[in-house]
Amino acid sequence: MTTTPRLSRWEILVAMGLTAVVLLLVARLWQFFDPLAQSPWAWRLPDLGWGVALGLGITGLSRLVYRLWPSYRACSEDYMALVLKPLVWPDLLWLALLPALSEEFLFRGVILPAVQPPWLGLVVSSAGFGLLHMGGWRQWPYGLWASLIGFALGSAVLWRENLLVAVVAHGVTNGVSAALWKWQHRTDN
Repeated sequence: MTTTPRLSRWEILVAMGLTAVVLLLVARLWQFFDPLAQSPWAWRLPDLGWGVALGLGITGLSRLVYRLWPSYRACSEDYMALVLKPLVWPDLLWLALLPALSEEFLFRGVILPAVQPPWLGLVVSSAGFGLLHMGGWRQWPYGLWASLIGFALGSAVLWRENLLVAVVAHGVTNGVSAALWKWQHRTDN
């Protein structure tokens, strides 16, 4: 049985904000030394739709993996309880937007185009994304799943040549997953 540490709402919100700032600074520093490392960004309605569809697909697959893989379910519950339990409903918008922007800007916006050939950039950015989501080596199932999600997001950016797809998909995944977890645990204290 894993004991999940308790953090306050403000500690979670500050940690999310600081993590986003650090990831954005790392991305900007990387671009300082490699100015060509930048995935294209364009406001295109079809890519917005692909992002929503991919986010809903990832959320559905995550729910399936949650039901079928007990080790992933245990890691996911620990992570969700740590992050989501102290938050209130309006905070979920913050949770959906901040990681989607900062993580996608670093992993798919900078690392993916910087590491060549593209297949290697996809592997490196996905592995880095998975490592970021592990709270320790015991949470390897959660890190492995996050790596696979990173691979899907990176593939979508390469396919559509637009970072917008990954940002929207990531935001939809975080927002819908968090809302479902909060709704299912609404009577927990």
